[in-house]
Amino acid sequence: MKPQYTALILTAALGAACERSATTESTASSKSAETGAGPSAALAAVIAAQAPAAPQAIHRVRDSAKPGDTVTLSGRVMGNMNPFTEGRAAFILGDPALLTACNDIPGDECETPWDNCCDSPEDKKRGTATIQVVDADGRVLRENIEGVGGIEKLAALTITGTVADSSTPDALIINASAIHSAIGN
Repeated sequence: MKPQYTALILTAALGAACERSATTESTASSKSAETGAGPSAALAAVIAAQAPAAPQAIHRVRDSAKPGDTVTLSGRVMGNMNPFTEGRAAFILGDPALLTACNDIPGDECETPWDNCCDSPEDKKRGTATIQVVDADGRVLRENIEGVGGIEKLAALTITGTVADSSTPDALIINASAIHSAIGN
């Protein structure tokens, strides 16, 4: 067989194997959610029964936090049409000091109040943080976090975690070590 055909066949086989592996992993995660198997031990470990002390507003943390800093902040799950990352333990937390959920505006009948469509892009940028739960290797857990421990759209949460190495002045990213929801406990 010619070398170029061998390389093409190997590439196709590897691609199919990776696709099958990703599909199997995705299906396993979806089945876990459907059967009510619950969160993994790693995800369950960050759900806090009591709120961490002395939370700060996201916009204040953003002004001073640097990668590696431990921070505690509070906010609501909002700031985007889809605040949860599908298949990952990650979501957007919005700062109620800067952002207003549409259902908090008298007379507003928005069907997706967590998207903060009435707030400016500048306020959304300054008033949001990405919250993620990572494994021991620093990779975001491959499971949905929505619905775990009261974490849902518009839920008020208090988070303690470490500012991720990948965090920038434009994108505050927190690796959560404790997440508390008043409605989940």
